[in-house]
Amino acid sequence: MKQGRSQKYRPVIEETAQSSAPIRGRGASWSPANRFERLHVDHNDVDVVDPDPGDAVRPRRATQFFRDGTKTIITRNNSPDLGFETSVNPYRGCEHGCIYCYARPTHEYLGFSAGLDFESKIMVKTDAPELLRAELESSRWTPQVLVMSGVTDPYQPVEQKLRITRGCLEMLAKFRNPVAIITKNRLVTRDVDLLRKLASFNAAAVNISITSLDSKLQRVLEPRTSSPSARLEAIEELRDAGVPVGVMVAPIIPGLTDHEVPKILEACGKAGAQFAGYTIVRLPWAVAPLFEHWLEEHFPERKEKILGRIRHLRGNNRLNNSKWHARMIGEGIFADQIASLFEVGCRRAGIGKRPQLSTASFRRPCEQLALL
Repeated sequence: MKQGRSQKYRPVIEETAQSSAPIRGRGASWSPANRFERLHVDHNDVDVVDPDPGDAVRPRRATQFFRDGTKTIITRNNSPDLGFETSVNPYRGCEHGCIYCYARPTHEYLGFSAGLDFESKIMVKTDAPELLRAELESSRWTPQVLVMSGVTDPYQPVEQKLRITRGCLEMLAKFRNPVAIITKNRLVTRDVDLLRKLASFNAAAVNISITSLDSKLQRVLEPRTSSPSARLEAIEELRDAGVPVGVMVAPIIPGLTDHEVPKILEACGKAGAQFAGYTIVRLPWAVAPLFEHWLEEHFPERKEKILGRIRHLRGNNRLNNSKWHARMIGEGIFADQIASLFEVGCRRAGIGKRPQLSTASFRRPCEQLALL
């Protein structure tokens, strides 16, 4: 039988999730095929790797770090529903391992998988602080709010050692350029000195992201993030230091975490959160099958209810909808219910609106020296 082109170039071994099992400390338990690559090896296939059938949970997978030789550090976007145009991401990939992370497919541009690779093969931008200094010094830079980070968490575990995010904050404080931080890690409180300095110029705000107050759920949903109690403590510490701090109830997963929204807002309000926002879970590209398989591993009895709610929120029986604005908050009756739940929760918790940061104090130190 003559082999057609489609057969000839079909992947040698296709990825399947059926034979995988949870991995301690990881959100994903498998690596779906990269949509840009023709060939893919399934490490769960018994013809490639002979697994121990008696292992209910596989051993931890070590994290690898690679130097990212990027020549620029400020990322720009024109998305009308993000609320910011520029961001800084010191890392690509994220060891936090949140199974729902919408950024997972970005690892496919590097030739990696959106699954285990995303959380175990981390690209590190060691030159980020100096690259940021060069861009802020340039006359082409128009002072504006920089978000850290718009893609992966700037305070993932390795930051404690590498201190790249802190180096970037030192540059932002030097130039007094406003910054808004989004993180799931209490490590952000390490940099309270720099954040306090920026806040004195109305140039800093921190958003602590909380998906659930249930520590058992958090450990499998977001395995290497700070515990819910530690995040509440971070809110309290930042507020006491005079740093504007709020909560991102994100992502809200209907049928799994949506009922927690009022309790999360209440707890954050008591801790000192001044503002809040939320997003609905997004499942682009490979994130959808990863999330479906995660549900099968951890919540099989609730899987269909959760996926059904997500499809209703996304319309047309889909798990994802990339339409502007709707991608963040969903559509339909369940989206309206969540919006109402969030609004009432904020009002009861005494949580207000996000502050407007200022560029009025921005300065270029080299220009200051030139005047002397």
